[in-house]
Amino acid sequence: MNVDLGTVRAQLSRTPGVLDALLRGLPDDWAGLTEGPGTWSPRGVVAHLTHADRTNWLPRARVLLAAGEAQVFSPFDRAGHQAVEATLSLNELLDDFAATRADSLRALDALSPGPAELARRGTHPEFGPVTLAQLLSTWAAHDLDHIMQITRTLGGGYRDAVGPWQAYLRIMR
Repeated sequence: MNVDLGTVRAQLSRTPGVLDALLRGLPDDWAGLTEGPGTWSPRGVVAHLTHADRTNWLPRARVLLAAGEAQVFSPFDRAGHQAVEATLSLNELLDDFAATRADSLRALDALSPGPAELARRGTHPEFGPVTLAQLLSTWAAHDLDHIMQITRTLGGGYRDAVGPWQAYLRIMR
């Protein structure tokens, strides 16, 4: 499938509202649920998405557009959100994410990548050559992946409460 920047941008713009509707006002015990050791809570995911907007997607796009394959992207610290997560409430994290994403979308609009820029290649530290279209598509898919993670984690919070209906609920598997 070809990458349509308008579709990618629209998906990115929806994520803060989706998360706000799903999570705002959630009790702390639910906001802190995880799927087990080494997994993130809904709070952690929101903090992670904000951290990724600030340090990953657009910084890499800028490097790619400025240097092409000549400069390797800086590695992304997937756990770099944990300090902020520990200091803010879930509602504050949601507000921070919404503001950060709005800034990110304005910056993406300012880049105004056309077909030639979308085809331009940069160098990922693990994968090697990647295109701007792949990077931007991954940004949108990354949002969806974490929305799925949050809903799966919240669904798991009902595991014992649903009793035998677990057998019919894919979110419990």
